[in-house]
Amino acid sequence: MIYIIISFLLMAMLPFGGKQVSAETDSLNLKGSAAILVDGNTGKVLYEKNADELLGVASMSKMMTEYIVLEAIKEGKISWDQKVTISKFIHDLSSPSLGVSTVGLTEGETYTVKELYESMAIHSANASTVALAELVGGSEENFVKLMNEKAKELGLKDYYFVNSSGLNNADMLGNHPEGTDANDENKMSARATAKLAYRLINDFPEVLQIASKPVLNFRGEEFKNFNWMLPGLVYEYEGVDGLKTGSTAFAGYNFTATAERNGQRLISVIMKTGSQQERFEETKKLLDYGFNNFSKEELFSKNHAVKGKTSLPVIKGKEDSVKIATKEPLSLVIKNGEKEQYKPKLVLDEKKINKDGKLTAPVKKGEVVGYVTYQYSGDDSGFLYPDQTVKVDVVAKEKVEKANWFVLMFRGMGGFFGNLWDGITSKVSSWF
Repeated sequence: MIYIIISFLLMAMLPFGGKQVSAETDSLNLKGSAAILVDGNTGKVLYEKNADELLGVASMSKMMTEYIVLEAIKEGKISWDQKVTISKFIHDLSSPSLGVSTVGLTEGETYTVKELYESMAIHSANASTVALAELVGGSEENFVKLMNEKAKELGLKDYYFVNSSGLNNADMLGNHPEGTDANDENKMSARATAKLAYRLINDFPEVLQIASKPVLNFRGEEFKNFNWMLPGLVYEYEGVDGLKTGSTAFAGYNFTATAERNGQRLISVIMKTGSQQERFEETKKLLDYGFNNFSKEELFSKNHAVKGKTSLPVIKGKEDSVKIATKEPLSLVIKNGEKEQYKPKLVLDEKKINKDGKLTAPVKKGEVVGYVTYQYSGDDSGFLYPDQTVKVDVVAKEKVEKANWFVLMFRGMGGFFGNLWDGITSKVSSWF
């Protein structure tokens, strides 16, 4: 009987002893293995589920190839109108018979960087991607090194690149990059993928002009964008203008979306769903959740003075203090109805104040003396990057000129005699 009672008690304790699924993680009941939703302007995380799990990323890894190609163009290493001659391998890899995304590239024919880039970004053309990788890196092997180096530079943390396209190496006709396994695939976490998308659209906003095209016109043929949430396509969603789909047997069906409504941009990532349809349905849940539950709010106005810290003491000045306030308003995308949970936090510039927290005259009007950020009393998922924050400068609202030597001398004398008098009165008091 005692064993039955103990067993019953242990079973009753199991829900409390195991790992709990947070309400935020499970609130949308998403079918994918991992997901994240981010404010596209600030990197504020609005929702996440298994966001740090390393998973197959498939063609979403082409966003890294896009980033590196766009950077090479910006730096003048290549140009949009530069011509690329197609090798036999690239031609064979572009064959429709392989069953992978392609536009069909002819051996010995030349194509511009722009043609190859558009076919990669709009129709996820794998052979075009490899051709661009070889152009920028000299070989795909070298380009993969650039991908991993750039991922580290961008702070992605959870990533693993073995090729430029996101194909399984087994689909590359025996020409996968040296040093990688013949059956390897690219991997990233949902958070790393969101970071990549965030940097891509903010560092190179022109990428959306191409990614938002529902149809690719390529040398007389039309190819539909695999992002079926674009205008006129199967799962059209208001505001969607990017960014990249991806699927392999290993990775499942993935999608990184970005959409903008009324100046509010969201980035969502869904990974390892069960079908093309499901990845768009789950993305809709993420975007609906973002647009319906979050909005940009002005937390603190311009000229906001933090309660109890409306001025700073000043030494060696004509005045002994100066008023301080925010230079600009501080705004943030927050959950609807939670504005009262945000309080201002003043951080002073340690280089401007002494150990007693005082400024030294002269102080210029408009001089930056620190910044205001916020404190939030609810559950906060933070930003994509741990050191990210939203802040506005705090400035002096008036000037404080330095007092002349005569005034400073008498202040010093006054301080000396004041301290002397305090010492005498303290001594006398101790006698009685």
